[in-house]
Amino acid sequence: MSRTGRVERTTKESSVLVEIDLDGNGTTDVSTGVPFYDHMLSQLGKHGGFDLTVRTVGDLEVDAHHTVEDTALAVGTAFREALGDAAGTRRFGDSLVPLDESLCQCAVDLSGRPYLVHVEPEIVELIGSYDTTLTRHIFESFVATAQITLHVRVLEGRNAHHVVEAQFKSFARALRDAVALDARVVGVPSTKGTLSSKESVES
Repeated sequence: MSRTGRVERTTKESSVLVEIDLDGNGTTDVSTGVPFYDHMLSQLGKHGGFDLTVRTVGDLEVDAHHTVEDTALAVGTAFREALGDAAGTRRFGDSLVPLDESLCQCAVDLSGRPYLVHVEPEIVELIGSYDTTLTRHIFESFVATAQITLHVRVLEGRNAHHVVEAQFKSFARALRDAVALDARVVGVPSTKGTLSSKESVES
């Protein structure tokens, strides 16, 4: 069974194309016009084991906000499309990832219920043209369209590049575990029989 997703999203603020294969080998081809963001999305694909293509043209003459947000929404949508009903998956994933002085912990539930808890230290506002205040919003946007529960906690860190990159790497590893197929799982991993935000909140 192919676990792939493809999304084209066009507004007056941006045009986004995303393709993802959850069972890829970490090959990435990312271009958003925000170099550090490209670097972070490449980390997501590489360490998640996903083949990921992203092509975004946004109104960078305004600022990077629309480009970054709309891309995250599209990546989350493509992820959910590729995941389908999540049958046969482990559903839960977690990771603890160091990057020099930084240390990040992530936990994921493919719950069908969008929810984010995000804790990070104060860091400088810009890494190149990347606004670090958007990091939380990237996760918010992804969570909303991917319909997952995500906890991200930076336990240590002072270098802005390391703090943000550790989050993306940890998130990638947690997602990789959550979407992994488990031969012992029969059908959808929920006593309710479905992982969908349209159903009851208990699963």
